Amino acid sequence: MRMAAYRPVGAPSAGSAPAGASGAADARVADPVVGFVLSDGPGDPGRIIPLAALADAHLGPVALDAAMAALDLRHLLRADPGLRRTEVALDAAVSGGAEPPSLGLDEVRLAAPIPEPGKIVCVGQNYAAHVREQHAAMPDRPMLFAKFANAVIGDGEPVIRHAGTHALDLEAELAVVVGRRMRRVAPGDALAHVAGYAVANDVSARDLQGSKPALAEGERGDGQWLRAKGSDTFCPLGPAIVTPSEIPDPGNLGLRSWRVPGTGTGAGMPIPMQDARTDDMIFDIAHLLAFISDAITLEPGDVVLTGTPSGVGVFRDPPVFLQPGDVAVVEVEGIGRLANPIVAADGTAPAWTPAARLLAGERPAIA
Repeated sequence: MRMAAYRPVGAPSAGSAPAGASGAADARVADPVVGFVLSDGPGDPGRIIPLAALADAHLGPVALDAAMAALDLRHLLRADPGLRRTEVALDAAVSGGAEPPSLGLDEVRLAAPIPEPGKIVCVGQNYAAHVREQHAAMPDRPMLFAKFANAVIGDGEPVIRHAGTHALDLEAELAVVVGRRMRRVAPGDALAHVAGYAVANDVSARDLQGSKPALAEGERGDGQWLRAKGSDTFCPLGPAIVTPSEIPDPGNLGLRSWRVPGTGTGAGMPIPMQDARTDDMIFDIAHLLAFISDAITLEPGDVVLTGTPSGVGVFRDPPVFLQPGDVAVVEVEGIGRLANPIVAADGTAPAWTPAARLLAGERPAIA
């Protein structure tokens, strides 16, 4: 089962709504709608069925009540731990001979599936090759840090390179969405508490983080990672949540990322950055969830970012950083791809760049 949040094409989104005098997003921003992404196989562009359709009385006793069918995904996970009721209702809706009305994916704009996670717990230095490219020692326990809901955006929404940074970087990550409350859960039981998996981009301001290759002479970082990792728009998430039934082995998934430069040589041509598999994780997902839940209770709808592989921009020679006009693309096998335009502090991207074209609805072509 693939769950997504979306707005109809043309509805204002957090990334496109006009700003008021204070710079805050306009109140007319449309709330995203929860739905289920279905496809009939290769070549089928796919369609999305609204969650509200599962409250149809024609489904009989398995229909969801109207209040549940109106929830966002975070609150749906709280109301239906494990999503069993939701899955039964969806099966009845699509197998009963009269599938509910749906929208084509070209008729919607996807949003972050969990727009306001209660917690976003992130893991640093969790891929062996990524540790080696930093010439660092292998960690003996997971390194944790946090992002907040202000950082979450959806596929296609802009990442803001604010005025406090000149060294923006991307990090492709497998995100875990918690489906059941976790407190001191053993590794052997941890995966039973997972609602699903998503793609995340742990956008990072490397100069604020204090990474030496990103610092000019005499410059220093913050000494901690909160601003470097938790700034507004620094956590693209999506494009959907894919349940464990479709991801039988999260420990063997491919991750890739690309930078699509906006200017200079090769402008508009995707440049590969990361290409790895989750089997390079130092601490697997079960271990991470157990370690976190030993001290931090995880609730339904919380998100855990499990680390990034090697190939990020800061450790290249010379370093490569994202500029306004670029597009950052990250992908996880079996889940999907996020493409986000990089914009300046005022929300703009140079005309005709890949970022400007993506904001206008034209996605970059990547093989």
